[in-house]
Amino acid sequence: MPAAIATSRKTRQQPGRAAPPREQLVLAPAERLDAILGVIRSARRELTLSMFRCDDFRVLDELAECLQRGVKVRALLTRRAKGWRKRLKQLWRFLKSMGAEVHRYGDRVVKYHAKYIVADDGPALVASLNFTRKCFTDTSDFLHITYDREVVEGLTRLYETDCDAKESSLPEGLTDRLIVGPHRARAQFTALLEQARKSIRIIDPKLTDPAIVNLLRAQKAAGLTVEVLRKAKVGNLVSHGKMMVIDDEVAVIGSISLAALAMDFRREVGLVIHDPASVRQLAGFFQEMAAQRTSLSKVFSARKRRKAPP
Repeated sequence: MPAAIATSRKTRQQPGRAAPPREQLVLAPAERLDAILGVIRSARRELTLSMFRCDDFRVLDELAECLQRGVKVRALLTRRAKGWRKRLKQLWRFLKSMGAEVHRYGDRVVKYHAKYIVADDGPALVASLNFTRKCFTDTSDFLHITYDREVVEGLTRLYETDCDAKESSLPEGLTDRLIVGPHRARAQFTALLEQARKSIRIIDPKLTDPAIVNLLRAQKAAGLTVEVLRKAKVGNLVSHGKMMVIDDEVAVIGSISLAALAMDFRREVGLVIHDPASVRQLAGFFQEMAAQRTSLSKVFSARKRRKAPP
């Protein structure tokens, strides 16, 4: 358990303890659940959650304890998730029965796929993973905790907008650290890739958008190092979360694929990371995963297709 974030209630109240880090990246599957529970436990007044899937009763039990100590718990759920029609209804009823305030995303066309938590005035947690048992053990995913006030306030305002509006809209003045689809994800990703000067490294098994692929090809032709991992497995984990590292100076994590459907037709939330320690972690993770492969999957390589035999 990350001691700076996920501490027990008794320990957290002891005077003289070091302040939690303002930015913390969580990569290891064994640490993800504790990080999420730690953020939930840190709430004293209000807890805001955006969920796509959740089937882990350790998370739900912690939410129940949160409510019992008088914290207002607000949850925003998707209207649809493949194979989850019945379980989404059960999750709704379960949260309501505990006393949580539960909403469904209002837009019936734009799919809701954002995953984040906000506790009081911080911390905020942005994740690529679902709050499911599978994502706590078997997937390659990314989770980032931040006390950045602009991120915390931005996610809170985004939540309130998505709860009230019947169609997708975007509150004004959101920090550029939040990559939000469908309104500005394409423009934000394009800008980041165009600004690269030395290297671009991406993990995204669904990278298919033609404009993004052409931009990667152009950057490679301009002399940049461009590497993409697109396979279904990252190491011994199922590839699920998406990440990008630009020039080893800035990174992005989240659930947003570089695919037209994800960028242009879904409510998605990603996070831009400037914290040097977190960027180094992500760059190191990429290099470690790449080293396990004999060749990288590079969508920008111009290979001629073999003609089928007559």
